[in-house]
Amino acid sequence: MQAGRPVNTGRQIQRMFAAIAPRYDLLNHLLSLNIDRHWRRCTARRLAPVLSRPGARALDICCGTADLSLELSRYAPVIGLDFCHPMLVRGGEKIARRRAAVVLAEGDALQLPFPDDRFDAVTIAFGLRNLESPQHGLREMYRILKSGGRAAILEFSRPIVPVFSRLFGLYFKHILPRVGALVSGVDGPYQYLHDSVQSFPEQQELARQMEDVGFVNVTYHNLTGGIAALHLGEKP
Repeated sequence: MQAGRPVNTGRQIQRMFAAIAPRYDLLNHLLSLNIDRHWRRCTARRLAPVLSRPGARALDICCGTADLSLELSRYAPVIGLDFCHPMLVRGGEKIARRRAAVVLAEGDALQLPFPDDRFDAVTIAFGLRNLESPQHGLREMYRILKSGGRAAILEFSRPIVPVFSRLFGLYFKHILPRVGALVSGVDGPYQYLHDSVQSFPEQQELARQMEDVGFVNVTYHNLTGGIAALHLGEKP
């Protein structure tokens, strides 16, 4: 049985990410042993066939400091959207250094400021579980996709190898929150990370929720033994 979903409003989530923005990238790479870079590259490669279409455009929701947006920009122009301004400032600095084809916008994933049928690909990395209504977030992703477009959801999930699962569970519950608090100088966000992942749907359930919204050809791929999973779906 899943634990109850952590009670957090959008405003609380916004403040939490603003507080850790200065050390966000460092902690992502440190706490994942740099594996998070591989996960994002994998996500971009899976979308390459769609993004190689003439005039293709991608939307990266909850883009944070734009790491996934930058990977996607290897294939097509990208709009990265997030509601946390300090994270966007960090992302903008990286985009400027790389002169990448990424434009950042400040906005709400639950009220995307784009018309229907706008993008060839839409992504969200480690952000869906932070939304006040993940189901509404899925519906918004579906809405702004063109017919034949593809959605990609990269999210922490449940390790599938028993011994590895137990070891990772100990690390995720006891070590990661303490290191995160020490390096970021902020108590709470990395405990929230553990709690929010525990309450988030498992791989099969998230795939079912995508189908309920209308996505077809829904698949998921376990990454690094299921620490993370990449869900893919198409709009018919």
